Amino acid sequence: MPDRQNDSPSRALAQPGHASGRPQPPALRGPQPPPYSPASAPRSAPDAAPQAAAPRREAPERPPLASPNKAPVLTKVPPPFTVRLSQFLWVLSLLAGAIAVVYVFVIREDQLPLISDAVRAVAEGRSDETYTTAADIIYWSIFGIAVGLTLIQVVLLVSFSNRKPNVRWWQLGTVIAQILLFLLSLEIVAVGENGPLIRQVLLAQWGLALLALLFGAFRNALQWTARKHDVRRAGGGDGGNEF
Repeated sequence: MPDRQNDSPSRALAQPGHASGRPQPPALRGPQPPPYSPASAPRSAPDAAPQAAAPRREAPERPPLASPNKAPVLTKVPPPFTVRLSQFLWVLSLLAGAIAVVYVFVIREDQLPLISDAVRAVAEGRSDETYTTAADIIYWSIFGIAVGLTLIQVVLLVSFSNRKPNVRWWQLGTVIAQILLFLLSLEIVAVGENGPLIRQVLLAQWGLALLALLFGAFRNALQWTARKHDVRRAGGGDGGNEF
């Protein structure tokens, strides 16, 4: 018996939790975590499976500093070839008309007796003063009509160059009036020795005016007149870019 009592303190000291002489709580019973194993450790980043690379997003384009949609501005575009040719023919016609007017005025003293004879052949039995007065009236009437037609055609040519509407119809009217004047001059003014030259000049004036009117009625000439103004975008490099 004494031996068992002496051995009990030594056994108590040998049990865990009794080294410091303090009582220890009993150990909790339950599932314990498995011991650490290198095989169960998670894989590092290099050993992980490679993932698909995310698509690279491109930077948006920078907005332009200048807008291509700029305000239109007036510009000077040369007219088409048919318009230039028409203008040139009109100038030649006006020049021929001016030559005819000046020439008829210079030979007035020679043509008045011939005009009096033409009037006397139509109505006989009148005094010489009546025939002279009638010759003066006929001469100055034809001369005034020729000068008036020339001045009207000058004004119409300027209007045509400025793209005024309905100018061609007025020019056509002056050409018809020139035909009537030419036919009238054949019997009254364009007589005698100077008659052939007057007829040639008047015929040249009428023919050039008719050609000018025809070239001015071409399609591109009509479009040029209908456009009225030539415009382009402000700041454009090409001044000929039209709307």
